This record gives sequence, structure tokens and C-alpha cells, in this order.
Amino acid sequence: MDRVKVGIIFGGSTEEHPVSVKSAREVAKHLDTEKYEPCWIVITKSGAWKLCDGPDADWENDDRCRPVVLSPDRTVHGLLVLEEGQYRTIRLDVVLPLLHGRLGEDGAMQGLLELAGVPYAGCDVQSSALCMDKSLTYVVTRSAGIATPPFRIVTADEKVDPEELSYPVFVKPARSGSSFGVSKVSHEEELPGALETARQYDSKVLIEEAVAGREIGCSVLGNDDLLVGELDRVALSHGFFRIHQESNPESGSENSMFIVPADIPAEARSLVQETAKAVYRALGCRGLARVDLFLTDDGTVVLNEVNTLPGLTSYSRYPRMMAAAGLPLGDVLDRLVSLALTGKPR
Repeated sequence: MDRVKVGIIFGGSTEEHPVSVKSAREVAKHLDTEKYEPCWIVITKSGAWKLCDGPDADWENDDRCRPVVLSPDRTVHGLLVLEEGQYRTIRLDVVLPLLHGRLGEDGAMQGLLELAGVPYAGCDVQSSALCMDKSLTYVVTRSAGIATPPFRIVTADEKVDPEELSYPVFVKPARSGSSFGVSKVSHEEELPGALETARQYDSKVLIEEAVAGREIGCSVLGNDDLLVGELDRVALSHGFFRIHQESNPESGSENSMFIVPADIPAEARSLVQETAKAVYRALGCRGLARVDLFLTDDGTVVLNEVNTLPGLTSYSRYPRMMAAAGLPLGDVLDRLVSLALTGKPR
């Protein structure tokens, strides 16, 4: 039986490059190579596409890493690889995009794959774009009756009167990931610096009121029939949770740890999971997503954000929650490929 040829795209030219490489390395450890033939495509920090031997290769200097492009010609159904001055084609059965944040999680890569006619794992163009823009996420989910923090949008040149806000607030780039550019503002004088930080990552900025509650994560897998993993709870010692901002995240965070399963009552657990599934469906998500929510003291569930291509690193929350529910990463990958190819889990 022929193996399924899986194009695995990782790296990227944004600040999420190192996280993506770590996700790819973890996938390489768990992908069943008796079922799948991986085709590793790295996007370098400069934006060059290269076909390489795997996520551990020295693709910046390795002569064996060849220039490659995804062909928009649907008859090619895959890649054009430059070898000895000529292009040859590699047909792909499916693509697993392991790109986080801008240009990977925002619909850009999904649009390119749609043009190429190659099936891919994860959310489509529309849901990727919606979930990447936190303000649009809130607008859509609010219309579905799901609670969100009070928020306002700040455009590139807009001035904000600090006295108009109720503190504390979070200032965020509207379209960025992994807590890059996020600041917690407790006093008026901190606002200008927080806006400047956020604008380094996006011209559109979100200011949202802080929600007093426990931060709970929910991993979701599927298209129509949804599987949710065990919930986790972010336990903070101080400050606020900033994913992938540590110098060595593999050894743990300086101010947070994850409790899996989340130490919340069974009734609250069920409510959080059902809310996460409602968010997933309202935004049109497919394949996978991690839905982050707040659970307030009065039992209200409030949406925080949705990650359509959550990290799959050794320390990432999504695979940890799925593993706690009895689904290791290898099985998650099996299901993602099957969902991309058939629309149904294997």
C-alpha cells in the first residue's frame, strides 16, 4: 500500500519561526512513517522556500536543501523543485501547515493551498482569518450569544484618552499570536507605551477590559463531530500569562504552570467544553483549534481567544490536553490527515 505523501510546511518569516520549527520537530517524532511519506518544506526567516530532509536540517547552509515553490497550477497538485536549472514536480496528497501567527494562521497560507488545489489540515481561509483577528472573533462569537470581554479597536493613528478606560486593561495587536506585543496596563501612564509595543506587530490594536477569572484551555479536534481533550488551567504566580516569551520554555515558565485536568467542578468543566465547541462552530473552524476561555467566580464562561494552529511543541498545551484524554500526538496527526482528505476522522 502506497504511503500518503504529506507536505509539512514550517518555519516562516515572522516572529513565530522558532516555535514553528519546534512544532515540526515534535511532529517528526510522532508521525507514523509507515503510513506517511513526509515532504519537509521550510520557509526561512528571509522568506525563501526550501525542500529539506527534515526540521533538524541546516537549511540555511545545507546544499541539499533545494529551492521549492507550491505550484498554483492545480494539475501539478503540489511542488515545483528547482534542480540543476530545471523544475521537477512533486505531487502531494495533503499538506500539514505548521505555521503559527501571521502568514500561516491568518488565511494566507490556506489561500495559497486553495489555489493549488491541495487538501490541507486545519481551518479554511475564512475561519483562519476570523480567528486571527481578535476583534472579528469577538464580533462573530458575540452574535452567537457567547460572552467576550468589553473591548475597543484602535487604528494606526488613533489617539486614546487614558481617562476613558476602566483599568486594568490588556492592550494587544489585533492580529498576532503567542502573546507577542501584549501588555497589561494597570495605570493611565502605562497606556502610551503599551500601544507603541502592540503597534510593532500590527497597526490594528485591541484594548480589552481584564476579566477576573481562571484561564481555561480547551483543545478541539474534528469537523462536524467534535472531540475535546481534557481542559487545562493556567496557574499564575504573578503577572499575566505570556506564551512563548521565555528564553527556555522547555524548562517551564517563570510565572505559570498548567494543571491538567483543570481543577474545576464537573459542572463547570462541561460548560467550558460546550462553550468551546459553540465557539468553534460559530467561527467555522475545522480540523483543530485551541479555544482559550475565562471561568469567572460566578460560573460565567468568557471567550479569550482561538488559536487555529496551536503549538505542537513538547511543551505546548494542545497536545498535552489531548494526551490527557487518551489521544497521543501520533493519533492526533492521523485524525488531522484523515479529516483533510475525507472530512471524517479515521
